[in-house]
Amino acid sequence: MNDTDSPLDPQAPLPPDELGRRLTEVFDLVGPLYRRALRKVEQGEEVEGASVGVRSVLDLLRRKGEMTVPQMGRVMALSRQFVQRMVNDAAAQGWVESVPNPAHQRSSLIRLTEEGRTLVTAVLDREHTLNRQVGGGLTDAEVRACVRVLTEMLKTFDHVDVE
Repeated sequence: MNDTDSPLDPQAPLPPDELGRRLTEVFDLVGPLYRRALRKVEQGEEVEGASVGVRSVLDLLRRKGEMTVPQMGRVMALSRQFVQRMVNDAAAQGWVESVPNPAHQRSSLIRLTEEGRTLVTAVLDREHTLNRQVGGGLTDAEVRACVRVLTEMLKTFDHVDVE
């Protein structure tokens, strides 16, 4: 069954079995979408020089400000070791720097440099240009609903250990 032949009230919460089936449809779309978007970002690496992992770290720091590597790992649901490698790559390019952490001497804060901010802004501008090409006449309500659904789905996996 799909949304075009559903006899259910569109405003009522779905019964658990139907919710499970419908969210499987979402997962079936999210996987290919993620992989295709990842490939497109990787193509940008040739232009900007930042891998997908480094781009994620730079964008997180742009959005949240200074963070430790373990904090970034928790937010991105990635292992601390992977995040550390991405931070090291970004630092080697001069896009991030370590600064003392007054709350914890052994875990430095990582922050964007001006070069890193310029780079991530360019990457996001390129991605924004691509996202503007999405068709379907989507409304604000539809995009908000999509974000809400994906947020709830993500919460289901909050307990999953990424280390």
